[in-house]
Amino acid sequence: MKSDNDKIHKAVALLVEQMQSGVLSHCNQNGERYPSGDELAAIVDLCYAILFPGFFGDSTSVNTDTLRYHIGVNVEKLHVKLVEQLIAGMCFDADDKKDPETRTADAREMASDFIESLPDIRDVVCTDVEAIFRGDPAAKNYGEIILAYPGLKAIVNYRIAHKLLEVGANPLMPRMITEMAHSVTGIDIHPGATIGRYFAIDHGTGVVIGETTIIGENVKLYQGVTLGARSFPSDENNVIIKGILRHPIIEDNVVIYAGATILGRITIGHDSVIGGNTWITESVPARSKVTL
Repeated sequence: MKSDNDKIHKAVALLVEQMQSGVLSHCNQNGERYPSGDELAAIVDLCYAILFPGFFGDSTSVNTDTLRYHIGVNVEKLHVKLVEQLIAGMCFDADDKKDPETRTADAREMASDFIESLPDIRDVVCTDVEAIFRGDPAAKNYGEIILAYPGLKAIVNYRIAHKLLEVGANPLMPRMITEMAHSVTGIDIHPGATIGRYFAIDHGTGVVIGETTIIGENVKLYQGVTLGARSFPSDENNVIIKGILRHPIIEDNVVIYAGATILGRITIGHDSVIGGNTWITESVPARSKVTL
């Protein structure tokens, strides 16, 4: 009969063998760090403190006299953490053969580009807050939306993640950031989606927005809406082809009610209303009303 130690040693040996030869492993080759969920959460928290000073971060001492100090300190902390995590993400770049100095220089440039875009991110997020407030009679003030609305949390995380993708971050890092909001809100927005200003998600649980979705301005979604792909084409080896345009285009001023499913690279024309629980796989002309 095998002893406990024999069983443990055998399990360790088999696990090491599997990880050395299998595809689901990522062994450290050059002493690089891996992306950290805790550090990315801290980055998101700093972004919230910068975008919404007084609502997040050290709110007790933020006023018109100290605002520049608080934002300056948080931006400096953000830059340091961003550089570290951007470098960590580079270890997942399949073709990365850069030396450490080049990696650091690239990460610093990406971090600076992201921070330079923060005023633009705030400008767009403010339109999202306004759109949610305008469309929800239960909302009493902007502060309630900023602090308590899951739809806004998912949108802000998406806007942060999407900008990181735009400045050149490895896609893993933005995906982890949107998944942080997904796990809390039940709203799944891929960081690769393109979403215009004045975007509102009401209630939001169960909303899915795919990677190649394009959403115009002044669009509102209710809970359970899916903007997904209709099918997944495969190559001659029956492997799914990645990177194709497979999600819907939602034009300006569209409202999509709860439970609607819109699939494939189709267009929902501007100023349309899509009723609840509808299933749509063909384009819809502008100013349409679609019901079950």
